[in-house]
Amino acid sequence: MHNIQPADYARMLERLAPASATLDAPSRRGFLKAAAAISGALVIGVHLGPSESLAAAMADGPMPNAFVRIAPDSTVTVLIKHLDMGQGTTTGLTTIVAEELDADWSQMRAAFAPADAQLYNNLLFGPIQGTGGSTSIANSWEQLRKAGAAARHMLVAAAAEQWKVPAGSITINKGVMTSGSHSAPFGAFALAAAKQPVPKDVTLKDPKDFRLIGTRLPRLDSADKTDGKAVYALDIRRPGMLTALIRRPDRFGAKVKSFDAAAAKKVPGVVDVVAVPNGIAVLAQNTWAATQGRDALTAIEWDESGAEMRGTPELMAEYKKLAAAPGGTPAARRGDAAKGLAGAAKVIEAEFAFPYLAHAPMEPLNCVIEKTADGVTIWTGSQFQTIEQAVTAGVLGLKPEQVKIETLWAGGSFGRRANIPADYVAEAATILKAIDGKAPVHLVWTREDDIKGGYYRPMFYHTVRAGLTADGKIAGWQQQIVGQSFIIGTPFESFIVKEGVDGTSVEGAADTNYAIPDFAVDLHTTKVGVPTLWWRSVGHTHTAQVVEVMIDELAHAAGRDPVALRFELLKDKPRHAAVLKLLAEKANWGPKAGPGKGRGIALHESFNTVVGSVIDVSVVDGKIKVDKVVCAVDCGIAINPDVIAAQIEGGVGFGLGAALHDEITMDKGVVEQANFDSYIPLRMSEMPVVEVHVVPSANAPTGIGEPGVPGVAPALSNAIFDATGQRLRSLPFKLEDFKA
Repeated sequence: MHNIQPADYARMLERLAPASATLDAPSRRGFLKAAAAISGALVIGVHLGPSESLAAAMADGPMPNAFVRIAPDSTVTVLIKHLDMGQGTTTGLTTIVAEELDADWSQMRAAFAPADAQLYNNLLFGPIQGTGGSTSIANSWEQLRKAGAAARHMLVAAAAEQWKVPAGSITINKGVMTSGSHSAPFGAFALAAAKQPVPKDVTLKDPKDFRLIGTRLPRLDSADKTDGKAVYALDIRRPGMLTALIRRPDRFGAKVKSFDAAAAKKVPGVVDVVAVPNGIAVLAQNTWAATQGRDALTAIEWDESGAEMRGTPELMAEYKKLAAAPGGTPAARRGDAAKGLAGAAKVIEAEFAFPYLAHAPMEPLNCVIEKTADGVTIWTGSQFQTIEQAVTAGVLGLKPEQVKIETLWAGGSFGRRANIPADYVAEAATILKAIDGKAPVHLVWTREDDIKGGYYRPMFYHTVRAGLTADGKIAGWQQQIVGQSFIIGTPFESFIVKEGVDGTSVEGAADTNYAIPDFAVDLHTTKVGVPTLWWRSVGHTHTAQVVEVMIDELAHAAGRDPVALRFELLKDKPRHAAVLKLLAEKANWGPKAGPGKGRGIALHESFNTVVGSVIDVSVVDGKIKVDKVVCAVDCGIAINPDVIAAQIEGGVGFGLGAALHDEITMDKGVVEQANFDSYIPLRMSEMPVVEVHVVPSANAPTGIGEPGVPGVAPALSNAIFDATGQRLRSLPFKLEDFKA
């Protein structure tokens, strides 16, 4: 997700919420009572008078009570304000608290926090609770360190009073407090600690004293996900619950005009059929009956007057015309690119095409919504809790605080669950409204619904003209970017689109770290009726491919080593140079191993994290085989090196799938892919060996969930060129006939 200022989010929420909506700040007393009732645990915190607002209380100091619960059995539960969709957030955030508490890892637990933007806002987003942009660790780092340190201080103060010893004499090791002959675990002082004042200032550990941070602690979610205890929205069963599937139009923008539900209603288990804005909802006693009922709908007539009727070949032809025409909006200007190119000894021209891409998480979209006495409750893998509360409230005529969200584990997202219209949650609310809340509704998207249902990574087209001087320096760079914005027309538009440029379309290109003196990037924004959305690493998914392949082309045209050229262009970027140095060393950078073998490199920064990738390939019988991937990463302090490695490995697999297989195509507006037989993820047999090396750092943590993706395609593209002499610029790669 693109960076947005906190005040911008506040205004955006005003636009999403109904006019009657209010977000009153609860008192700490109210929160403590609610938390204790829910958990049955003793919650460390303080009691403030009813006149003291939460906002004021938060400004006074850390809030251990909002994030830390210590039970009599000394288990420590950290309330996680972010969604964990597989990226290891629960483990990472819990580690931060455990470190400052000096707890033992075996006593640590994690639970998803309630939907409450006043308590659990993303500090990098502003007044909104949400997960995205690889911000979970980055925005919580200092907040959770202070919460853990405050809880430790309060435990020590309580023990000091009871033991009648100086607080400074008490040490804590693996959750056990000791002073002289006194010794007791955390749980012995939880109740007394809750009566202690929250310190306004706390002393945080020196990183050199970290005992847990930087180690490979076992993930908290692994066991439950292995034995099936982990609860996803697909697991939720409520009394009287009905499963709903929606028959949506084949073309985006079409609306239902009429249909015949008679046959559908005769299917055993089908309870009701209702028209909703997105199509026709079939409600049944189970998923199978809902599927059969949906298939039995007849005489469906769609109003396609506002539908997108173009196919992807026609759209791409239009994109190419735009790139060649004047009138692009300046996104970056440095020096005089035209003059630099005019004086170049050699000019390289290249074009790059990128298809629409589906997110295709393993757990398709689904959620449960139920009417309650004071509003509704939603069970789902919620990525944008605050937006989902506001949108649901708008559909049902409620206040956002009347929408309770139980955040559950999510089986992947890659951005799909964080969409501005909150589409699938809004659909569920609309169905509940259509049946007057008579039964809980479980809305389920099938795999086909998901892949054909839109909110794709936009299609893009780039052209680049880059020049070289006689001595091999870059003489000029002109880049045209053509693509669709998923921000324009949303409440985010006025905050992200600046001077006509959608920052998510050009990030990674307009702000490249390479020192290219004469540099220009222009953007042509298209209008297409295909729903689009951020996709794991957003604009970097296409800009990295363009920039890193062009740098490689320029190096080869100048007769220079691609690593040496990058070092030269990054001479004023020590962080990037350090990653490149480690990468070259660990990958043993050098010539290719033999015929049909190739090596390629890419280096890219996204989400304040720098990742370098070297890929080794073999081309056998005209087929590309990725043999090995070596990555170096600087993501600040490494909370858990194993989780970092897993995220980079996952990013490699995700990026390879997009580079080798994935594309969404349309014929006359109808999507041609439907399941994993036609939209093919990377197979296990295709996954290469991956090495991950982390640059030691004392800086605060940065993002890790997305930065492993952007460099994969360009490193692979460069490796294929090294092996075959063919430049594969557009994705997915299609290798021409080749024999080693």
